[in-house]
Amino acid sequence: MFEKSESIFQTRSGKNGERERSMSKIVLFGEPMALLIAQEYGKLEEVNLFSKKIAGADYNVSIGLNRLGHQALFITKLGENDPFGTYIYETMKKEGFDTSQITFDPVYRTGIMLKNKVKDGDPEIAYYRKNSAASMVSPEDIDKVDFTGVDHIHLTGIGCAVSESCMEAAKEIIKKGKENHIPISFDPNLRPALWKSQEVMVESLNSLAFQSDIVLPGIEEGKILTGFEEKEKIADFYLQHGVKEVIIKMGGEGAYYKTSEKEGVVEGFSVKEIVDTVGAGDGFAVGVISGRLEQLSIEEYVKRGNCIGALQIQVEGDNEGLPNRERLQNALNG
Repeated sequence: MFEKSESIFQTRSGKNGERERSMSKIVLFGEPMALLIAQEYGKLEEVNLFSKKIAGADYNVSIGLNRLGHQALFITKLGENDPFGTYIYETMKKEGFDTSQITFDPVYRTGIMLKNKVKDGDPEIAYYRKNSAASMVSPEDIDKVDFTGVDHIHLTGIGCAVSESCMEAAKEIIKKGKENHIPISFDPNLRPALWKSQEVMVESLNSLAFQSDIVLPGIEEGKILTGFEEKEKIADFYLQHGVKEVIIKMGGEGAYYKTSEKEGVVEGFSVKEIVDTVGAGDGFAVGVISGRLEQLSIEEYVKRGNCIGALQIQVEGDNEGLPNRERLQNALNG
């Protein structure tokens, strides 16, 4: 279906005759933030103790892909002489990121996110990201990136919404992807607070979705973006605008997929206890992207996405539940 998909994930003979996977390179762009998680229950203004981690949808997807043996080339900016920026950069290096396109801004600082601790439901979140270093990424930064050898591009609606220059940078990434025949996936990841209005949000995100090969909305996001209630009509909306695959996340019910040739529902995984719902959609994207790179069938990589999403919501933090290959295989085997 995609020009590069047949040869991206190859195997070769390794030590002792074992089959080794060749690493795929994925370009991602967005804003990694310092995440301060409350260590006691209550509203954020009442909490006294926080732990430090890292957040950001694009960052979460990158972490997940790296843990499965692929490599994320992450495009962003961090604050220079900024302890949070240094912490994020050093963590990225330890996690195996390609950090060659991460630059440090001498004026603007790294964004911060606060999240409270809850017994059920979604946590309260507060952002400090206006005029952050990452919001200063521009098309000129994308021009410096070598897209030779890149196997996949993944974008989210969050990175695009941070600033006008970031939106233009996302458009430039898509342009480079088209020129180099690289498959592009797009997760709308709606964040209404980052947009001037819902109308602007819908128009902007759909303009990017229409240029992508794979679109990954949640069912509620799909309703907002298309105006349709039924999952089939949401999928058709994007297919009619040139998208090749639409995969709709439906929470505990699993996910629905549709292409020009086939459609179906893949059941979700049962979860004993939901600790934190943040990062589930990012985990789903990890499963879909990695599965496509490894030439799995659409049913198989949607199942993988469901599995990783289920693992992520069982732990505290935005990406701590994203598995390595052994843990993923154990979860898939039940």
